[in-house]
Amino acid sequence: MNHKYLFIVGGVMSGVGKGTSSAALGLTLKSKGYDVTAIKIDPYVNLDAGTMNPVEHGEVFVTVDGDETDQDVGTYERYLEIEIRKINYMTTGRVYQSVIERERNLEYGGKCVEVVPDVPEEVIRRIKLASDEAKSDITIIEVGGTVGEYQNVLFLEAARMMQVEDPDGVRFAMVSYLPVPQSIGEMKTKPTQYAVRTLNAAGIRPDFIIGRSSLPMDKPRKEKIARFCSVPWDHIIGAVDVKSIYDIPRVFEEQNFAGLILESFGLENRSSELGRWNEFTDKITNATTEIKIGVIGKYFSTGDFVLSDAYISVLEAIKHAAAENIVKAKVDWLNSEEYEKDPVKISELSDYNGLLIPGGFGSRGIEGKIKVIEYARTNNIPYLGLCYGMQCAVIEFARNELGWKDAHTTEIDEKTSHPVIHIMQDQKKKMEEEDYGGTMRLGSYDCHLAEGTISRQAYGQSDISERHRHRYEFNNDYRKELEDAGLVIAGVNPTQDLVEIVEIKGHPFFVGVQFHPEFQSRPLSPHPLFVNFIKAAKEKK
Repeated sequence: MNHKYLFIVGGVMSGVGKGTSSAALGLTLKSKGYDVTAIKIDPYVNLDAGTMNPVEHGEVFVTVDGDETDQDVGTYERYLEIEIRKINYMTTGRVYQSVIERERNLEYGGKCVEVVPDVPEEVIRRIKLASDEAKSDITIIEVGGTVGEYQNVLFLEAARMMQVEDPDGVRFAMVSYLPVPQSIGEMKTKPTQYAVRTLNAAGIRPDFIIGRSSLPMDKPRKEKIARFCSVPWDHIIGAVDVKSIYDIPRVFEEQNFAGLILESFGLENRSSELGRWNEFTDKITNATTEIKIGVIGKYFSTGDFVLSDAYISVLEAIKHAAAENIVKAKVDWLNSEEYEKDPVKISELSDYNGLLIPGGFGSRGIEGKIKVIEYARTNNIPYLGLCYGMQCAVIEFARNELGWKDAHTTEIDEKTSHPVIHIMQDQKKKMEEEDYGGTMRLGSYDCHLAEGTISRQAYGQSDISERHRHRYEFNNDYRKELEDAGLVIAGVNPTQDLVEIVEIKGHPFFVGVQFHPEFQSRPLSPHPLFVNFIKAAKEKK
């Protein structure tokens, strides 16, 4: 078959589920026997997501080959159960950089290089290259933001050019929000109509419209959208709010969304195999026991609102593990700075069955995190520390078990007399030269697990590979003293002798890891460390 391309664009406003819709649709297409990959386009001049503020943009997801990408790439991996590579993520900055590099290398043969068509053609080249490398039948391309934004014009032009070149192989779906104003009580379609007209102005007509809404879309609304947007009635797909985002593939399948896509491409509409996926969602639905998990971080507040997207992979990994343990995990977002301002508040942690500290950077809130870790360690509350959460656990242990009251990471205190966490040697020069973007220890690295440890038991094997994103590491100069005091070194990178995992012996569950296990958790294959963390929390309850 000739390769097929499906572009997903946003109308009305962002944040209504383009990424999840893309992933869920990809899953249902894959369940019908087609190989599917997904590409994310971010309309930012940044070369990658690594330098973007997580409160504004959400989590930075790290691929197996060490790219810092948008959180939607993680959503694709979780639904499609594939590893997305660097080539599947592009930004405006990345595209322009390639065009300029090619011009400097005389790859344009001396002709004048223009924004149009040369930039859109570079976008097309990247899309086709990613599709070829994935050996996929269908590629889903999500264009970030919404139609009508100046930043998206060149990407939409690339999509239009692709459809002109191959009318039978390119389709478009728009995800649009259908508001129900409280004072009116009626679902409104006019914003969607305007969004479609804006897309038409770019030379593109949507083949499908995914209507996101708080209430189910009724027949009159569908008929109105079909009439005014020139989209077939049955190509208007309802995407009402659901209790779990993992119910979306079932919602799409009930409307034969994937079947209609295949039909529009002239492909065989095979029977769907969502059996294992439905078993997973049934576990979520049927769980009755509730456990409380506290996630302690600092990237929550955006004005008066809480943005959990900063830790989206952590939240989803907890959900996967909770389903595996047949429990509901009630996650509370706790600001570590609050425990610095009011140490008495630390006692509220006794209400939790498990505590988790995710990755992060900088001094803000670190003393609060260290207080939380001490409370978890001394009160036998299951604890899982990720990246910075592991480093803080080492600092806490050094201060309170060895009496090194100024023990710290040199990221925060370069003059500490006990730098139990220090900068990696290969990172030192980069920091001195202010070479920050995309230069951390990124991507997958091996780890050997010690026998008799919680981690070895959880993984069920001696050697693993996990994804990293850090510049600072455990200082081996203090390794013997820390081990003698009772800190367990449970995992080590065999080539760099870098401590990857620490544990506390005799504790129900106390594990700190230098890597990010949340990036490799999947609904149908939950991460073993999260599974055992939630299991310990369940037993604590």
